[in-house]
Amino acid sequence: MTAARKPEPAGRRNLLTICLLIVILLMFAYAVFGSRGVLRIFQVQQQKQELQQQLADLKQQQQQLRTEIERLQKDKTYWEQLARTKLGMVREGELIYYLPNKDTEEKRQ
Repeated sequence: MTAARKPEPAGRRNLLTICLLIVILLMFAYAVFGSRGVLRIFQVQQQKQELQQQLADLKQQQQQLRTEIERLQKDKTYWEQLARTKLGMVREGELIYYLPNKDTEEKRQ
């Protein structure tokens, strides 16, 4: 026959329960705040989205620069347009008329 088990004292049982609760809370805290926790995962996902947006912007800028290079290599009228707008150049024999704005006139007086 089997011997009857003696009941454990209530204090020991409560101590075991408290220890288990502490272990569970520590595991939960590590799962949330640890180096591979939920918060870190959210931060990494947000950083990934920001980097993907930067990459898309850089790809768009790269395409615009490639288009600009191609136009500079092949399109002579584009060269002329740039020379006129950015450098203020004119063709030989052309006359430039400068008409001041009202704001410019007021500043001079």
